[in-house]
Amino acid sequence: MEERKKIIDMKGIVKKFFIGTPNELAALGGVDITVYEGEFVAIVGASGSGKSTLMNIIGSLDRPTEGTYFLDGINVTESKDDELSKIRNRKVGFVFQTYNLIAKTNALKNVEMPMLYAGMGRSNRAARAAELLDIVGMGERMKHLPEELSGGQKQRVAIARAMANDPAIILADEPTGALDSQTGRLVMDIFHKLHKEQGKTIVLITHSPELAEECERIITLKDGLVVGERQGSGAPSLADSKEEVSAS
Repeated sequence: MEERKKIIDMKGIVKKFFIGTPNELAALGGVDITVYEGEFVAIVGASGSGKSTLMNIIGSLDRPTEGTYFLDGINVTESKDDELSKIRNRKVGFVFQTYNLIAKTNALKNVEMPMLYAGMGRSNRAARAAELLDIVGMGERMKHLPEELSGGQKQRVAIARAMANDPAIILADEPTGALDSQTGRLVMDIFHKLHKEQGKTIVLITHSPELAEECERIITLKDGLVVGERQGSGAPSLADSKEEVSAS
Protein backbone atom coordinates (compact mmCIF):
# COMPACT_ATOMS: atom_id res chain seq x y z
CA MET A 1 0.00 0.00 0.00
CA GLU A 2 1.39 3.39 -1.02
CA GLU A 3 2.30 5.62 1.91
CA ARG A 4 0.43 8.91 2.06
CA LYS A 5 2.48 12.04 1.53
CA LYS A 6 2.93 14.26 4.58
CA ILE A 7 2.25 17.91 3.80
CA ILE A 8 2.60 19.15 7.40
CA ASP A 9 4.94 17.22 9.71
CA MET A 10 5.51 18.94 13.06
CA LYS A 11 7.33 17.39 15.99
CA GLY A 12 7.90 18.97 19.40
CA ILE A 13 6.93 22.48 18.31
CA VAL A 14 7.55 24.98 21.11
CA LYS A 15 7.04 28.73 20.79
CA LYS A 16 8.14 31.03 23.58
CA PHE A 17 7.89 34.80 23.81
CA PHE A 18 9.88 37.23 26.02
CA ILE A 19 12.55 34.57 26.46
CA GLY A 20 14.77 35.13 29.47
CA THR A 21 12.51 37.72 31.07
CA PRO A 22 10.13 37.43 34.02
CA ASN A 23 7.29 37.58 31.47
CA GLU A 24 8.49 34.54 29.48
CA LEU A 25 5.47 32.84 27.94
CA ALA A 26 5.21 29.46 26.22
CA ALA A 27 2.40 29.84 23.67
CA LEU A 28 3.03 26.32 22.36
CA GLY A 29 4.39 23.68 24.70
CA GLY A 30 5.43 20.84 22.40
CA VAL A 31 3.01 20.21 19.54
CA ASP A 32 3.07 17.20 17.20
CA ILE A 33 0.84 17.50 14.13
CA THR A 34 0.75 15.60 10.84
CA VAL A 35 -1.49 16.54 7.92
CA TYR A 36 -1.53 14.35 4.84
CA GLU A 37 -1.98 15.36 1.22
CA GLY A 38 -5.64 15.87 0.34
CA GLU A 39 -6.90 16.14 3.92
CA PHE A 40 -9.34 18.78 5.20
CA VAL A 41 -8.34 19.38 8.83
CA ALA A 42 -9.74 21.78 11.43
CA ILE A 43 -7.68 23.19 14.29
CA VAL A 44 -9.91 24.39 17.11
CA GLY A 45 -9.47 25.87 20.56
CA ALA A 46 -10.58 28.69 22.81
CA SER A 47 -8.99 32.12 22.77
CA GLY A 48 -5.47 31.81 24.17
CA SER A 49 -5.13 28.13 23.22
CA GLY A 50 -2.29 28.80 20.80
CA LYS A 51 -4.25 28.62 17.52
CA SER A 52 -2.91 31.88 16.10
CA THR A 53 0.66 31.10 17.08
CA LEU A 54 0.39 27.67 15.48
CA MET A 55 -1.14 29.16 12.34
CA ASN A 56 1.77 31.58 11.99
CA ILE A 57 4.23 28.71 12.22
CA ILE A 58 2.28 26.49 9.80
CA GLY A 59 2.23 29.39 7.32
CA SER A 60 5.95 30.11 7.83
CA LEU A 61 5.10 33.59 9.09
CA ASP A 62 7.03 32.79 12.28
CA ARG A 63 9.57 30.25 13.49
CA PRO A 64 9.27 27.86 16.41
CA THR A 65 11.60 28.22 19.39
CA GLU A 66 12.14 24.46 19.43
CA GLY A 67 11.08 21.47 17.36
CA THR A 68 11.10 20.53 13.68
CA TYR A 69 8.62 21.41 10.94
CA PHE A 70 8.62 19.95 7.44
CA LEU A 71 6.23 21.58 4.95
CA ASP A 72 5.74 19.50 1.81
CA GLY A 73 9.10 17.87 2.47
CA ILE A 74 11.01 21.11 3.16
CA ASN A 75 12.63 21.60 6.57
CA VAL A 76 11.17 25.02 7.36
CA THR A 77 12.96 25.27 10.71
CA GLU A 78 16.32 25.33 8.95
CA SER A 79 15.30 27.71 6.14
CA LYS A 80 16.73 31.22 5.94
CA ASP A 81 14.46 34.28 5.84
CA ASP A 82 14.61 34.69 2.05
CA GLU A 83 13.86 31.00 1.64
CA LEU A 84 10.88 31.30 3.99
CA SER A 85 9.48 34.07 1.83
CA LYS A 86 9.62 31.81 -1.24
CA ILE A 87 8.10 28.92 0.72
CA ARG A 88 5.17 31.11 1.80
CA ASN A 89 4.61 32.30 -1.75
CA ARG A 90 4.70 28.89 -3.40
CA LYS A 91 3.60 26.42 -0.74
CA VAL A 92 0.91 28.22 1.29
CA GLY A 93 -2.31 29.85 0.16
CA PHE A 94 -3.63 32.16 2.90
CA VAL A 95 -7.27 33.05 3.48
CA PHE A 96 -7.83 35.49 6.35
CA GLN A 97 -10.97 36.68 8.11
CA THR A 98 -10.21 40.26 6.96
CA TYR A 99 -9.63 39.23 3.29
CA ASN A 100 -6.35 41.26 2.99
CA LEU A 101 -7.11 42.41 -0.55
CA ILE A 102 -5.26 45.39 -2.03
CA ALA A 103 -7.80 48.23 -1.98
CA LYS A 104 -7.01 50.06 -5.23
CA THR A 105 -6.51 46.91 -7.27
CA ASN A 106 -9.28 44.99 -9.01
CA ALA A 107 -10.13 41.36 -8.29
CA LEU A 108 -8.16 40.01 -11.25
CA LYS A 109 -4.98 41.88 -10.27
CA ASN A 110 -5.39 40.82 -6.63
CA VAL A 111 -5.46 37.17 -7.69
CA GLU A 112 -2.46 37.72 -9.98
CA MET A 113 -0.29 39.12 -7.18
CA PRO A 114 1.21 35.85 -5.82
CA MET A 115 2.00 34.78 -9.40
CA LEU A 116 3.70 38.11 -10.05
CA TYR A 117 5.95 37.55 -7.03
CA ALA A 118 6.65 34.01 -8.28
CA GLY A 119 7.85 35.40 -11.61
CA MET A 120 5.05 34.15 -13.87
CA GLY A 121 4.57 36.02 -17.16
CA ARG A 122 1.75 38.55 -17.56
CA SER A 123 -0.48 36.64 -19.99
CA ASN A 124 -0.21 33.39 -18.02
CA ARG A 125 -0.97 35.25 -14.79
CA ALA A 126 -4.06 36.87 -16.22
CA ALA A 127 -5.36 33.63 -17.73
CA ARG A 128 -4.92 31.65 -14.53
CA ALA A 129 -6.41 34.43 -12.37
CA ALA A 130 -9.49 34.56 -14.60
CA GLU A 131 -9.83 30.77 -14.42
CA LEU A 132 -9.61 30.80 -10.62
CA LEU A 133 -12.16 33.59 -10.32
CA ASP A 134 -14.53 31.54 -12.48
CA ILE A 135 -14.08 28.55 -10.14
CA VAL A 136 -15.20 30.62 -7.12
CA GLY A 137 -18.10 32.24 -8.98
CA MET A 138 -16.48 35.66 -9.42
CA GLY A 139 -15.70 35.61 -13.14
CA GLU A 140 -18.18 38.40 -13.92
CA ARG A 141 -16.71 40.68 -11.24
CA MET A 142 -13.02 40.36 -12.01
CA LYS A 143 -12.71 44.05 -12.91
CA HIS A 144 -14.36 45.24 -9.69
CA LEU A 145 -12.39 46.89 -6.88
CA PRO A 146 -12.70 45.41 -3.36
CA GLU A 147 -14.83 48.39 -2.24
CA GLU A 148 -17.36 47.41 -4.92
CA LEU A 149 -17.71 43.86 -3.55
CA SER A 150 -19.65 42.39 -0.64
CA GLY A 151 -17.87 40.58 2.18
CA GLY A 152 -18.63 37.18 0.68
CA GLN A 153 -17.40 38.28 -2.73
CA LYS A 154 -14.16 39.61 -1.22
CA GLN A 155 -13.60 36.30 0.51
CA ARG A 156 -14.12 34.39 -2.72
CA VAL A 157 -11.53 36.60 -4.41
CA ALA A 158 -9.21 35.84 -1.48
CA ILE A 159 -9.77 32.10 -1.96
CA ALA A 160 -8.96 32.42 -5.67
CA ARG A 161 -5.79 34.33 -4.74
CA ALA A 162 -4.84 31.59 -2.27
CA MET A 163 -5.00 29.07 -5.13
CA ALA A 164 -2.84 31.17 -7.46
CA ASN A 165 0.45 29.25 -7.21
CA ASP A 166 -1.19 25.83 -6.70
CA PRO A 167 0.03 25.70 -3.08
CA ALA A 168 0.65 22.56 -1.04
CA ILE A 169 -1.87 23.79 1.55
CA ILE A 170 -4.63 26.34 1.84
CA LEU A 171 -4.47 27.84 5.32
CA ALA A 172 -7.78 29.45 6.25
CA ASP A 173 -7.92 31.52 9.46
CA GLU A 174 -11.54 32.08 10.58
CA PRO A 175 -12.54 32.58 6.91
CA THR A 176 -16.26 33.04 7.69
CA GLY A 177 -15.77 35.07 10.88
CA ALA A 178 -16.78 38.40 9.33
CA LEU A 179 -19.68 36.98 7.28
CA ASP A 180 -23.34 36.32 7.97
CA SER A 181 -24.34 32.67 8.24
CA GLN A 182 -25.73 32.33 4.70
CA THR A 183 -22.69 33.91 3.07
CA GLY A 184 -20.40 31.89 5.33
CA ARG A 185 -22.17 28.74 4.17
CA LEU A 186 -21.42 29.58 0.53
CA VAL A 187 -17.75 30.24 1.36
CA MET A 188 -17.44 26.91 3.18
CA ASP A 189 -19.04 25.18 0.20
CA ILE A 190 -16.25 26.57 -1.99
CA PHE A 191 -13.63 25.07 0.33
CA HIS A 192 -15.41 21.71 0.17
CA LYS A 193 -15.53 21.96 -3.62
CA LEU A 194 -11.78 22.66 -3.84
CA HIS A 195 -11.11 19.77 -1.47
CA LYS A 196 -13.35 17.26 -3.23
CA GLU A 197 -12.92 18.23 -6.87
CA GLN A 198 -9.30 19.39 -6.87
CA GLY A 199 -7.91 17.37 -3.99
CA LYS A 200 -6.65 20.43 -2.12
CA THR A 201 -5.12 20.05 1.33
CA ILE A 202 -6.91 22.53 3.59
CA VAL A 203 -6.23 23.53 7.19
CA LEU A 204 -9.07 25.49 8.79
CA ILE A 205 -8.40 27.49 11.96
CA THR A 206 -11.73 28.12 13.64
CA HIS A 207 -13.48 28.63 16.96
CA SER A 208 -16.74 27.28 15.48
CA PRO A 209 -17.58 23.68 16.46
CA GLU A 210 -20.10 23.53 13.61
CA LEU A 211 -17.56 24.42 10.93
CA ALA A 212 -14.92 22.15 12.45
CA GLU A 213 -17.38 19.26 12.38
CA GLU A 214 -17.57 19.55 8.58
CA CYS A 215 -13.88 18.69 8.27
CA GLU A 216 -12.44 15.20 8.01
CA ARG A 217 -10.34 15.54 11.15
CA ILE A 218 -10.47 17.90 14.14
CA ILE A 219 -7.40 18.79 16.22
CA THR A 220 -8.10 20.54 19.54
CA LEU A 221 -5.61 22.86 21.23
CA LYS A 222 -5.67 23.94 24.86
CA ASP A 223 -3.00 25.93 26.68
CA GLY A 224 -0.52 25.42 23.85
CA LEU A 225 -0.92 21.64 23.64
CA VAL A 226 -2.85 19.21 21.45
CA VAL A 227 -5.42 17.76 23.85
CA GLY A 228 -7.64 15.92 21.41
CA GLU A 229 -7.96 14.63 17.89
CA ARG A 230 -10.99 13.01 16.30
CA GLN A 231 -12.76 12.45 13.03
CA GLY A 232 -15.26 15.03 11.80
CA SER A 233 -18.45 14.19 9.97
CA GLY A 234 -17.14 15.57 6.68
CA ALA A 235 -18.77 18.01 4.29
CA PRO A 236 -22.52 18.50 4.10
CA SER A 237 -24.00 17.31 0.83
CA LEU A 238 -23.19 19.92 -1.76
CA ALA A 239 -26.37 18.86 -3.50
CA ASP A 240 -28.16 20.64 -0.68
CA SER A 241 -26.60 23.97 -1.58
CA LYS A 242 -27.01 24.36 -5.32
CA GLU A 243 -27.76 28.06 -5.00
CA GLU A 244 -25.90 30.30 -7.37
CA VAL A 245 -23.07 31.89 -5.39
CA SER A 246 -22.80 35.06 -7.42
CA ALA A 247 -25.19 37.16 -5.35
CA SER A 248 -23.65 36.92 -1.88
